[in-house]
Amino acid sequence: MLDDLEAAFDEEAPQKGRPLHRRKKKRGGGGKSAIALVMVLLIFGGLAGAGYYGFDRVRSYLTTPDYSGPGSGEVTIEVKNGDTATAIGNTLYTVDVVESAKAFIEAADANPDSKNIQVGFYKLKKQMKASDAVLALLDLKNRVSTKVTIKEGWTTFQVFDELSKATEIPVDDFKEAAKDPEALGVPDFWLTRGDDKKAEKSIEGFLFPETYDFDPGLNAEETLKVMVQHFLSVTQEIDFVAKAEARDITPYDALMVASLSQAEAGIATDLPKVSRVVYNRLYVGSPELGCKCLEFDVTINYGHQREGRDAKESKNITQAELDDASNPWNSHRNEGLPLSPINNPGKAALDGAVNPTEGKWIYFVAIDKNGNSAFAETYAEQQVNEQKAREAGVL
Repeated sequence: MLDDLEAAFDEEAPQKGRPLHRRKKKRGGGGKSAIALVMVLLIFGGLAGAGYYGFDRVRSYLTTPDYSGPGSGEVTIEVKNGDTATAIGNTLYTVDVVESAKAFIEAADANPDSKNIQVGFYKLKKQMKASDAVLALLDLKNRVSTKVTIKEGWTTFQVFDELSKATEIPVDDFKEAAKDPEALGVPDFWLTRGDDKKAEKSIEGFLFPETYDFDPGLNAEETLKVMVQHFLSVTQEIDFVAKAEARDITPYDALMVASLSQAEAGIATDLPKVSRVVYNRLYVGSPELGCKCLEFDVTINYGHQREGRDAKESKNITQAELDDASNPWNSHRNEGLPLSPINNPGKAALDGAVNPTEGKWIYFVAIDKNGNSAFAETYAEQQVNEQKAREAGVL
């Protein structure tokens, strides 16, 4: 191309050794000059365009695209477990929250609190300044979740009702999902008893009491799986399985003991003491006891609740109900542990079940309205304590 251009210039330039008078133009010479002119324009135009493109490329390396305003509209994004600043930045860029992932990464690097961004769903605006996006993710008011508080000692019936109110998922969906505890994440060894009774395949006991922030869109099965996984994390934290097995009982047996103490103890400090009473009655025994029976009214009530009947205060339980051995949860007439846990115990009750207080007690009774219980080794001592309870108006 450059050779053709030089030739075109040579046509018009005076040549060395020739006279400078006007030469007769050859036919077609004007066309070559026009071509040369066009080619010059194209070359310089191309060089100018290339120069601008190169400048734009360099500028993009030197500056980071970032929106300047507070943003507008609304979009929901998810921060997943294990997400880095790069991963979060890419998520935000994809839905136009930030102008570039790089802007978010730099803003996160500049804010030491960015390491505290939590997993979950967040409502953000579109076209936000990257530093504002970081602050928005750190503000838990922007977190999208369903908050539900499950109290210690609640039965599955109470848990399902509360979950349904908060999530608007029908109670029947939770009941259906709960039919298969193993599908919800309960390992099969957790459903193994240490006696000859057939284990009740129940989710009771595995729905750990806690305040949960459930992600939007979860169904009944996914919601219960979150609670089961939390139960497994807590029991692992307190080494529940190993401690239960060290006592020569199965983890499921210890879980049932935890649920019993959760139902019976009025204050946290009595939880390991009630657990000791359970172990003494079932595994040690006493000449004073007619059988290795717990004689806990709460187990009768649990059997009634499973049949759709309301729980009763102990003073309102009839003698016929105390004598009803057909209620498999009636611990007044059926020896050993009940068929399943009778509620969902908290961490203190779980810990007390595998770390019971040392003692020979086989009786206890609440003696004041603050929930304190008195413990006894003999029925004579128990009668004294029961009189204290009557005087305090709690029996």
